[in-house]
Amino acid sequence: LNTICQVRHVFFVDDGSTDDSVDHLRRLKPPPWVQILTRPHLGKGAAVRYGLSHCQSARVLVTDIDWSVNPSWIPQLLNAQADVVIAVREGHGARRIGEPVWRHMLGRVFNRYVQWMAMAGHADTQCGCKIVSQEAIKSLLPRLKTNGWAFDVELLAQAHICGYLVSEVPVAWFYDADSRVRPIRDGLQMAVEVIRIRRRLKRTTVHYRSQYLHSVHSE
Repeated sequence: LNTICQVRHVFFVDDGSTDDSVDHLRRLKPPPWVQILTRPHLGKGAAVRYGLSHCQSARVLVTDIDWSVNPSWIPQLLNAQADVVIAVREGHGARRIGEPVWRHMLGRVFNRYVQWMAMAGHADTQCGCKIVSQEAIKSLLPRLKTNGWAFDVELLAQAHICGYLVSEVPVAWFYDADSRVRPIRDGLQMAVEVIRIRRRLKRTTVHYRSQYLHSVHSE
């Protein structure tokens, strides 16, 4: 990472994992600027919020540990001067590599559901690679309540409501067959989470549906 951008801190957040990820990281004896944060299992959203609460940098990269979006895309994400920058797997220049057709179709169905229920304007909310400004983090964290996989939906919706600029960067994304997402069970839970997000947004403001914003395409 230091060859791509200036790194201040790296936080690995372990959400009560049952594999040997934490032990493996500790065996690598990371430098002091790399910290491992552990917490009981609550879900992706809770883990991301916990990690963001420890970050002090002007801009923070949030990414899955499997690096499904290669670090080589970080410069394009950083070049997008927005409060929230999201990598997307849809649109001109985006590629999904190795993803089964059924997995892609489930993702598209969920996105249609999100656009209908909570937030129009983003063809992909769930790609696990985003950059968030420190100003946005401080403003948004108290508003974010979702513990599970639908956390990304609430993050983007609240960012729009608060007036932050959200930009998209189409990327190449590699499917990981060892993903912890359980398509049916987690998909149903995400649908319920989106309903709860919609209710919270309606309580927050009557203008809970976001407008389309421009996308930033990699050159």
